[in-house]
Amino acid sequence: MEIICCGCKAKLFKYRKSGKGALVKCFVERILTDHTQTPCTCPGCGQVFARQALIRGVPAFKIIGGKARMN
Repeated sequence: MEIICCGCKAKLFKYRKSGKGALVKCFVERILTDHTQTPCTCPGCGQVFARQALIRGVPAFKIIGGKARMN
């Protein structure tokens, strides 16, 4: 599934999501294609859409509410 920026609609990455809930966190190991040059920053508008975190010892991006969505 594609993850896009809510501000400029630029593609951020292609992600292998499990479950059918909202997009809250993205585990780095599940990202298939990354379109960002700087981690957690939109390549189109430069908006920071997530924060880097360790969840249960696994690197992940915690999505900031209203900054990115699934497409």
